[in-house]
Amino acid sequence: MFAGAAAALLVALVLALARAVLGPTVFDRVQAANTVGTLAMLLLAVIGFLTGRPDFLDLALVYGLLNVLGTFAVLKFFRYGDLGDPGEDEEHHT
Repeated sequence: MFAGAAAALLVALVLALARAVLGPTVFDRVQAANTVGTLAMLLLAVIGFLTGRPDFLDLALVYGLLNVLGTFAVLKFFRYGDLGDPGEDEEHHT
């Protein structure tokens, strides 16, 4: 059962990679990259169970959290052009 799930995840991973390469806009490519990260996380968990090491699930969860944070960082960069913009100065200059 886990072998079938791993095979299906590999097929979905190839399709998501094709979408990442052929995406017409930057946001389509970012969404495809996020999908690749999610599928890699699921594949890591399934392979962990296939090899009898369910502790890989912890690594998969950490990878998933980093995937979400990375996606937010990329989207912020494309929207604002900077990741470290401090915003407006709170001091009032007279």
